[in-house]
Order: sequence, then structure tokens, then C-alpha cells
Amino acid sequence: MNARTFLPHKLDLGAFINEESRLEGQLPVVALSRLASGLAQDLDLTPLEPLTWWAEGRLEPQRAGGPHLWLDLHAEGNLPWECQRCLQPVFIPVTVDHTVRFVADEATAAELDADSEDDVLALSRQFDLLALIEDELIMAQPIVPRHDECPTDVQSLMQSGLVAPDGTSVVETSDEESASDKPNPFAVLASLKKGSS
Repeated sequence: MNARTFLPHKLDLGAFINEESRLEGQLPVVALSRLASGLAQDLDLTPLEPLTWWAEGRLEPQRAGGPHLWLDLHAEGNLPWECQRCLQPVFIPVTVDHTVRFVADEATAAELDADSEDDVLALSRQFDLLALIEDELIMAQPIVPRHDECPTDVQSLMQSGLVAPDGTSVVETSDEESASDKPNPFAVLASLKKGSS
């Protein structure tokens, strides 16, 4: 008997889990556009090491009824986030280990998902496993990515007035320049007053 071929972007989940199959591979970071949009800006993602992943179907026997269908998922990689202190790229390893239970339909999934700590999704014959991997990596991103020690001395830049505490650049202008650049907030009122008289 020939082993069935499973494609990660069009996965027949029922068959994959019932056969307790396993898929694994590597994903270039540039192929994950939603994840890439949250990474450090102005950095070429092409030469980065690809993310590694695997997914495995698992049947969990029950005392009554058929077995529960589970998908065990693992993904990892070293991703360049934007340091919230110096705004330079900081590489932080991200690892995802996640398990999802699959059921026959959306209604059952919604009902079980509301009552369970586990994620519950409906079975699909064309499930996009790579999209699920991307979702999990996005949710695993660090809340405040930053270097242990920034390559730029942010503290001295803040003291010199060149960088604000939030990391944005501060450009000094003379009082005359800044006054001429700002619109007069009462100019609109003056034009209304002229129009009514």
C-alpha cells in the first residue's frame, strides 16, 4: 500500500490525523508576509535562516464514541524584531508548541471552544497548515522586544537631546521656525467671524 502524500497548504486533516501522520519542513521568513510585516523594518529577510516546523496527527481514544482528533504543532526560529529601546533589529529566538483539537463542524467547534481551555477547530479537507503555523508564531512574538544591551548608547543620546525617551529622533529648531510652522488655532475662527459680518 502506498503512503498518502499530504500537502501542508491543502491538508486533508481528517485523513492526516486518522493516519497519525507527520509533516515537517522549513519556511523562509519572507514567505510569511503577516509575520514579516511585524519584524524589524528596512531589514532584508531573504538571507535569514528559515523557520523549522513539524506537525503530527494524534488520536486520543475515549471510553465512549470515537477518538478525539488532535494536531500537535511545533515551530521555531530566530527572528529579527525591532528593539523598543534603540529601534535597531534584535534577534530573539521564538518557539511554538501548540496542540489543537479538531471536530466535525463549526457549531461543535464553537461550543467546545467556549467551554475548553484547548483550541478547537472544525475539520477541513483543505486546511492551510502553514497559515496556522504563521498565526502561532505571530501570537508568540515578544511583547516588548529589546536588546539586553543596545548596540547604540541610547541613554547618552537621550541626555544630549537627540533622542526622545520613546526612541524617536528629536530635531532642534529655533523658536521662530517652530512658531511659523505651527498653524494658528484661531485662524479658522477669525475667518468665520469675517464671513458673518
